[in-house]
Amino acid sequence: MTDTRTAHTSELTDGELREVRELLDGAFGGDFSEEDHEHALGGMHVLIREDGRLVAHGSVVQRRVVHAGRALRTGYVEAVAVRADARRRGLGGQVMAGLERVVARAYVLGALSASEAGARLYEGRGWQVWGGRIGALSPDGPVRLADEEGSTYVWVPPGGVRLDPAGRLDFDWRDGDVL
Repeated sequence: MTDTRTAHTSELTDGELREVRELLDGAFGGDFSEEDHEHALGGMHVLIREDGRLVAHGSVVQRRVVHAGRALRTGYVEAVAVRADARRRGLGGQVMAGLERVVARAYVLGALSASEAGARLYEGRGWQVWGGRIGALSPDGPVRLADEEGSTYVWVPPGGVRLDPAGRLDFDWRDGDVL
């Protein structure tokens, strides 16, 4: 039996948070840092269980993105993962559908940073690679994040903001990987 739950970080038990961390460690082959984990907290999570076992997860957290002189309330997708033994069955799409519902209801823009392996999932759902420059508002002022160009995706929900596709997106600063 498959069960899908959407919940805020504050609603997850300590046991559920440990399960999420274990899933992420396994799915990312041990390449999921404490800072990466921290980035996935504080927002809404979509958790999918099969027969009581957590098999898929994703979260969306609020960030501010400056674009064309405006600070945009952005739902930033984090920690999308499916257990290796449950992949290629549409669970990643189910996680994204749940996260997109949150973005559509609470934000004017969705954004994420995709690995090469994950890009097909996002592209298939209408997320688009940002063609302009990517930057961040660092403690020392704005900085360009050229390494993030080509792997940062955006999704504008119905009624969301109009973007200048040649413009720059400047994300709020955070420890670890900014995006």
